[in-house]
Amino acid sequence: MSARAQIAARASRPAPAVVLELLKPVTWFPPMWAFGCGVVASGASLGLAWPQAMLGVLLAGPLVCGMSQAVNDWFDRHVDAVNEPNRPIPSGRMPGRWGLYVAIGWTALSLLVGAALGPWGFGATVLAVALAWAYSAPPLRLKQNGWWGNLACGLSYETLPWVTGAAVLAGAAPDPRVVLVAVLYGLGAHGIMTLNDFKSVEGDRRFGIRTLPVMLGEGRAARFACVAMAAPQVVVTGLLAWWGLPIAALVVAVVLAMQVLAMRRWLRDPRALAPWYNGAGVTLFVTGMMACSVALAPGGPQ
Repeated sequence: MSARAQIAARASRPAPAVVLELLKPVTWFPPMWAFGCGVVASGASLGLAWPQAMLGVLLAGPLVCGMSQAVNDWFDRHVDAVNEPNRPIPSGRMPGRWGLYVAIGWTALSLLVGAALGPWGFGATVLAVALAWAYSAPPLRLKQNGWWGNLACGLSYETLPWVTGAAVLAGAAPDPRVVLVAVLYGLGAHGIMTLNDFKSVEGDRRFGIRTLPVMLGEGRAARFACVAMAAPQVVVTGLLAWWGLPIAALVVAVVLAMQVLAMRRWLRDPRALAPWYNGAGVTLFVTGMMACSVALAPGGPQ
């Protein structure tokens, strides 16, 4: 192959660094953390189970979450051309239909790895993949409505990996209390998903994507997000106290109080301060998740 042909071939496919950028590693942490919460809540000893645990974390983050980001970027390429023109696809660094090819390839790889985690892991992977495509791709394209789209994301990012981690490591259905708390935190993540919508208001309005900031206005959307994040944690605090787990209840109450203080600052300028709250408030949110998992694990502290 001539030098010119080699250059043309390289230009027709994305560089590995661009593929990694498409998969958005910064988004992998929440589902990886949630799967880790499930591992802890299962009470399983990691002495022999650590390969399963590590494979599950890999599946939740770089594979399934990465796949969902690729799917979203492909079907949102026209919106990103307005909101984030430097993203791999609208910038041209991911040429042709490579964005779609990566999304399909990562979907297949996720299902293959999910199958290695047994029926619980494979079933959860199928559900996660279906939700990811339903969120971004026509005809459902759940992200067109902020109520349904953010709900699907919250449950996929927090509830599903949490329950899956507990089930895979225990080899059985998890404690119903773990499932209930995981669902509540998944509902709370609806507000976290709203945080991410503030950066793309202009493009979303132009292309008819009805996020909560677009539908409600930025101030009302931010206030709703605060309630959505806080209310489930209030319920979790009460449940933990009812179940005789006062230490965990106190931890969740304290981190919630700290979130409320951060929310007060965020509400002064929701769009400008959304990235700040994403770092400060969400860190406190996920701290409560782990406190719950430690307490609910068999033999955990009371």
